Amino acid sequence: MEGSETANLHLHAHHAIQITFQLHGWFEINLGKEKLAGPVAAVASDALHGFRASGAVAFLFIAPESAVGIALSRQYFAEHLWAEITDGPLAAALEPLRACNAGAGSASEMRRIGKAILATLPTAADLMMPDARVLAMLDYARHHLDGPVTLPAASAKVGLSPSRARHLFAAQTGLPFKSYVLWLRIERAVELYAAGHSLTEAAHEAGFADSAHFSRSFRRMYGLPAAALRLYRD
Repeated sequence: MEGSETANLHLHAHHAIQITFQLHGWFEINLGKEKLAGPVAAVASDALHGFRASGAVAFLFIAPESAVGIALSRQYFAEHLWAEITDGPLAAALEPLRACNAGAGSASEMRRIGKAILATLPTAADLMMPDARVLAMLDYARHHLDGPVTLPAASAKVGLSPSRARHLFAAQTGLPFKSYVLWLRIERAVELYAAGHSLTEAAHEAGFADSAHFSRSFRRMYGLPAAALRLYRD
Protein backbone atom coordinates (compact mmCIF):
# COMPACT_ATOMS: atom_id res chain seq x y z
CA MET A 1 0.00 0.00 0.00
CA GLU A 2 1.47 3.34 -0.99
CA GLY A 3 0.19 6.87 -1.42
CA SER A 4 0.81 10.51 -0.57
CA GLU A 5 -2.49 10.91 1.29
CA THR A 6 -3.45 9.34 4.58
CA ALA A 7 -5.17 5.96 4.21
CA ASN A 8 -7.83 5.24 6.82
CA LEU A 9 -9.28 1.73 7.01
CA HIS A 10 -12.30 1.31 9.26
CA LEU A 11 -12.58 -1.34 11.94
CA HIS A 12 -12.35 -4.79 10.41
CA ALA A 13 -11.18 -8.31 11.26
CA HIS A 14 -9.79 -11.12 9.14
CA HIS A 15 -8.73 -14.70 9.72
CA ALA A 16 -5.06 -14.19 8.90
CA ILE A 17 -2.34 -12.99 11.24
CA GLN A 18 -1.28 -9.60 9.87
CA ILE A 19 2.33 -8.44 9.87
CA THR A 20 2.76 -4.79 8.85
CA PHE A 21 6.09 -3.35 7.68
CA GLN A 22 6.73 0.43 7.57
CA LEU A 23 8.54 1.09 4.29
CA HIS A 24 8.43 4.87 4.55
CA GLY A 25 6.16 7.37 6.26
CA TRP A 26 4.14 6.05 9.19
CA PHE A 27 1.30 3.74 10.16
CA GLU A 28 -0.95 3.32 13.19
CA ILE A 29 -3.08 0.32 14.12
CA ASN A 30 -6.02 1.03 16.40
CA LEU A 31 -7.04 -1.82 18.72
CA GLY A 32 -9.50 0.03 20.93
CA LYS A 33 -7.59 1.26 23.96
CA GLU A 34 -4.26 0.32 22.40
CA LYS A 35 -2.52 1.95 19.45
CA LEU A 36 0.30 0.19 17.65
CA ALA A 37 2.97 1.73 15.42
CA GLY A 38 5.91 0.53 13.35
CA PRO A 39 8.32 -0.17 12.08
CA VAL A 40 7.09 -3.80 12.27
CA ALA A 41 3.90 -4.82 14.04
CA ALA A 42 1.75 -7.96 14.28
CA VAL A 43 -2.00 -8.33 14.82
CA ALA A 44 -3.56 -11.64 15.81
CA SER A 45 -6.10 -13.61 13.81
CA ASP A 46 -9.67 -12.24 13.98
CA ALA A 47 -8.61 -9.21 16.06
CA LEU A 48 -10.85 -6.19 15.38
CA HIS A 49 -8.65 -3.28 14.35
CA GLY A 50 -8.51 -0.06 12.37
CA PHE A 51 -5.58 1.16 10.31
CA ARG A 52 -4.16 4.55 9.31
CA ALA A 53 -1.05 5.19 7.26
CA SER A 54 0.75 7.71 5.11
CA GLY A 55 3.62 6.69 2.86
CA ALA A 56 4.16 3.02 2.06
CA VAL A 57 3.59 -0.19 4.01
CA ALA A 58 3.80 -3.88 3.17
CA PHE A 59 1.49 -6.53 4.62
CA LEU A 60 2.29 -10.19 5.20
CA PHE A 61 -0.75 -12.35 5.96
CA ILE A 62 -0.22 -15.75 7.59
CA ALA A 63 -2.83 -18.47 8.16
CA PRO A 64 -3.06 -18.97 11.94
CA GLU A 65 -3.67 -22.73 11.59
CA SER A 66 -0.40 -23.22 9.68
CA ALA A 67 2.75 -24.40 11.44
CA VAL A 68 4.23 -20.90 11.10
CA GLY A 69 0.98 -19.29 12.27
CA ILE A 70 0.77 -21.47 15.37
CA ALA A 71 4.37 -20.65 16.28
CA LEU A 72 3.83 -16.90 15.79
CA SER A 73 0.65 -16.97 17.88
CA ARG A 74 2.48 -18.73 20.71
CA GLN A 75 5.36 -16.28 20.47
CA TYR A 76 3.49 -12.97 20.17
CA PHE A 77 -0.14 -13.36 21.22
CA ALA A 78 -0.09 -15.27 24.49
CA GLU A 79 -1.10 -12.13 26.43
CA HIS A 80 -2.18 -9.58 23.82
CA LEU A 81 -3.74 -9.53 20.36
CA TRP A 82 -0.88 -7.44 19.04
CA ALA A 83 2.89 -7.07 19.20
CA GLU A 84 5.54 -4.54 18.22
CA ILE A 85 8.40 -6.55 16.70
CA THR A 86 11.95 -5.28 17.23
CA ASP A 87 14.11 -8.35 16.60
CA GLY A 88 14.16 -11.74 14.92
CA PRO A 89 13.43 -12.71 11.29
CA LEU A 90 10.47 -10.36 10.86
CA ALA A 91 12.45 -7.32 11.98
CA ALA A 92 15.35 -8.38 9.74
CA ALA A 93 12.98 -8.54 6.74
CA LEU A 94 12.31 -4.81 6.93
CA GLU A 95 15.44 -3.73 5.03
CA PRO A 96 14.95 -6.03 1.99
CA LEU A 97 11.36 -4.83 1.71
CA ARG A 98 12.42 -1.18 1.98
CA ALA A 99 15.12 -1.71 -0.65
CA CYS A 100 12.61 -3.29 -3.02
CA ASN A 101 10.17 -0.43 -2.51
CA ALA A 102 12.87 2.24 -2.95
CA GLY A 103 13.98 0.57 -6.17
CA ALA A 104 10.41 0.54 -7.51
CA GLY A 105 10.31 -3.24 -7.31
CA SER A 106 7.26 -4.98 -8.75
CA ALA A 107 4.45 -6.56 -6.76
CA SER A 108 5.75 -9.97 -7.85
CA GLU A 109 9.15 -9.14 -6.36
CA MET A 110 7.46 -8.13 -3.10
CA ARG A 111 5.63 -11.47 -3.10
CA ARG A 112 8.93 -13.28 -3.67
CA ILE A 113 10.44 -11.52 -0.65
CA GLY A 114 7.31 -12.38 1.35
CA LYS A 115 7.76 -16.08 0.58
CA ALA A 116 11.43 -15.83 1.53
CA ILE A 117 10.43 -14.27 4.86
CA LEU A 118 8.06 -17.16 5.58
CA ALA A 119 10.89 -19.62 4.97
CA THR A 120 12.93 -17.96 7.75
CA LEU A 121 10.21 -18.10 10.40
CA PRO A 122 10.04 -20.76 13.10
CA THR A 123 7.38 -23.43 12.79
CA ALA A 124 5.34 -25.32 15.32
CA ALA A 125 6.78 -28.72 14.46
CA ASP A 126 7.42 -29.35 18.12
CA LEU A 127 4.01 -28.08 19.24
CA MET A 128 0.60 -29.71 19.19
CA MET A 129 -0.89 -29.34 15.72
CA PRO A 130 -4.65 -29.31 15.06
CA ASP A 131 -6.58 -32.58 15.09
CA ALA A 132 -5.98 -34.60 11.91
CA ARG A 133 -9.72 -34.47 11.14
CA VAL A 134 -9.66 -30.66 11.27
CA LEU A 135 -6.61 -30.62 8.99
CA ALA A 136 -8.51 -32.86 6.56
CA MET A 137 -11.50 -30.48 6.63
CA LEU A 138 -9.16 -27.55 5.91
CA ASP A 139 -7.66 -29.44 3.00
CA TYR A 140 -11.09 -30.42 1.65
CA ALA A 141 -12.23 -26.80 1.70
CA ARG A 142 -9.09 -25.52 -0.05
CA HIS A 143 -9.47 -28.01 -2.91
CA HIS A 144 -13.21 -27.59 -3.60
CA LEU A 145 -13.63 -23.83 -3.94
CA ASP A 146 -14.86 -24.21 -7.52
CA GLY A 147 -18.19 -25.46 -6.15
CA PRO A 148 -20.29 -25.53 -2.97
CA VAL A 149 -18.28 -26.26 0.18
CA THR A 150 -20.56 -27.30 3.02
CA LEU A 151 -20.02 -28.49 6.57
CA PRO A 152 -22.02 -31.73 6.02
CA ALA A 153 -19.83 -32.63 3.03
CA ALA A 154 -16.61 -31.82 4.91
CA SER A 155 -17.70 -33.70 8.02
CA ALA A 156 -18.63 -36.77 5.97
CA LYS A 157 -15.08 -36.83 4.57
CA VAL A 158 -13.66 -37.22 8.08
CA GLY A 159 -16.32 -39.52 9.54
CA LEU A 160 -17.92 -37.01 11.92
CA SER A 161 -21.47 -35.78 12.33
CA PRO A 162 -21.99 -32.15 11.23
CA SER A 163 -22.61 -31.05 14.83
CA ARG A 164 -19.44 -32.73 16.13
CA ALA A 165 -17.41 -31.41 13.20
CA ARG A 166 -18.75 -27.89 13.79
CA HIS A 167 -17.72 -27.95 17.44
CA LEU A 168 -14.28 -29.47 16.82
CA PHE A 169 -13.47 -27.11 13.94
CA ALA A 170 -14.43 -23.98 15.90
CA ALA A 171 -12.58 -25.15 19.01
CA GLN A 172 -9.32 -25.67 17.12
CA THR A 173 -9.39 -22.85 14.57
CA GLY A 174 -11.30 -20.17 16.47
CA LEU A 175 -13.96 -19.61 13.83
CA PRO A 176 -16.91 -21.38 12.19
CA PHE A 177 -16.29 -23.58 9.15
CA LYS A 178 -18.44 -21.27 7.01
CA SER A 179 -16.27 -18.27 7.94
CA TYR A 180 -13.12 -20.18 7.06
CA VAL A 181 -14.51 -21.07 3.64
CA LEU A 182 -15.35 -17.39 3.05
CA TRP A 183 -11.78 -16.47 3.95
CA LEU A 184 -10.46 -19.04 1.47
CA ARG A 185 -12.73 -17.71 -1.28
CA ILE A 186 -11.50 -14.15 -0.71
CA GLU A 187 -7.90 -15.33 -0.73
CA ARG A 188 -8.50 -17.25 -3.97
CA ALA A 189 -10.21 -14.28 -5.65
CA VAL A 190 -7.28 -12.02 -4.76
CA GLU A 191 -4.83 -14.55 -6.23
CA LEU A 192 -6.83 -14.73 -9.46
CA TYR A 193 -7.07 -10.95 -9.73
CA ALA A 194 -3.32 -10.62 -9.17
CA ALA A 195 -2.84 -13.15 -11.99
CA GLY A 196 -4.71 -10.91 -14.44
CA HIS A 197 -8.38 -11.86 -14.15
CA SER A 198 -11.00 -9.13 -13.85
CA LEU A 199 -12.70 -8.69 -10.47
CA THR A 200 -15.86 -10.26 -11.90
CA GLU A 201 -13.97 -13.28 -13.26
CA ALA A 202 -12.02 -13.68 -10.03
CA ALA A 203 -15.19 -13.51 -7.93
CA HIS A 204 -16.98 -16.16 -10.00
CA GLU A 205 -14.03 -18.55 -10.13
CA ALA A 206 -13.57 -18.27 -6.35
CA GLY A 207 -17.20 -19.26 -5.80
CA PHE A 208 -18.87 -15.90 -5.10
CA ALA A 209 -22.32 -15.25 -6.53
CA ASP A 210 -21.06 -12.08 -8.20
CA SER A 211 -18.46 -9.32 -7.85
CA ALA A 212 -20.73 -7.34 -5.50
CA HIS A 213 -20.82 -10.27 -3.06
CA PHE A 214 -17.03 -10.49 -3.22
CA SER A 215 -16.66 -6.72 -2.70
CA ARG A 216 -18.91 -6.72 0.38
CA SER A 217 -17.04 -9.64 1.91
CA PHE A 218 -13.66 -8.09 1.13
CA ARG A 219 -14.60 -4.77 2.76
CA ARG A 220 -15.79 -6.52 5.94
CA MET A 221 -12.46 -8.33 6.26
CA TYR A 222 -10.01 -5.66 5.10
CA GLY A 223 -11.79 -2.33 5.62
CA LEU A 224 -11.45 -1.17 2.01
CA PRO A 225 -13.25 -1.95 -1.26
CA ALA A 226 -12.04 -4.80 -3.45
CA ALA A 227 -11.59 -2.30 -6.30
CA ALA A 228 -8.61 -0.89 -4.36
CA LEU A 229 -6.71 -4.05 -5.31
CA ARG A 230 -6.05 -2.54 -8.73
CA LEU A 231 -3.50 -0.25 -7.05
CA TYR A 232 -1.34 -3.21 -6.06
CA ARG A 233 -1.46 -5.37 -9.18
CA ASP A 234 1.53 -5.51 -11.55
